[in-house]
Amino acid sequence: MSGTGTQDDPWTLKTPPGSGDYTMWRDDTAVPPQLVCQVGSTRLLYDARVIDDLAAWLREQGDWVPLGSADEQKPAKDGTVEAWGRSDTNPVGGWYGLRKGYRGRVGMYLPPLLEELGLAEVEHNPRNNRMRAV
Repeated sequence: MSGTGTQDDPWTLKTPPGSGDYTMWRDDTAVPPQLVCQVGSTRLLYDARVIDDLAAWLREQGDWVPLGSADEQKPAKDGTVEAWGRSDTNPVGGWYGLRKGYRGRVGMYLPPLLEELGLAEVEHNPRNNRMRAV
């Protein structure tokens, strides 16, 4: 990973299968603080507390969890990171994604960041990847 996670020096990451590049940075001036994920011309916004909350949830699971990435308009498979990221039982009581229409894909864009921050291990297969706490 390169970058320090600021807008001027964003983290440069790859999707779990390694097929896509994107950048991410933390915006602490936003309320709530946000993670800005830039994928080509598309910008996704996530509540920044997802980093700590997802790491804690993974520790509770105690084993590998499927990523299950899905767009907001598609249902998330139960038991996946994606389902947790939109569940009314997670710490924010719903979506971590903040931009309507682009609230999904927690299972695609957050796992590589947690891995690079040393909080999780992520598989990097062409499909059906999983992650777990370290």
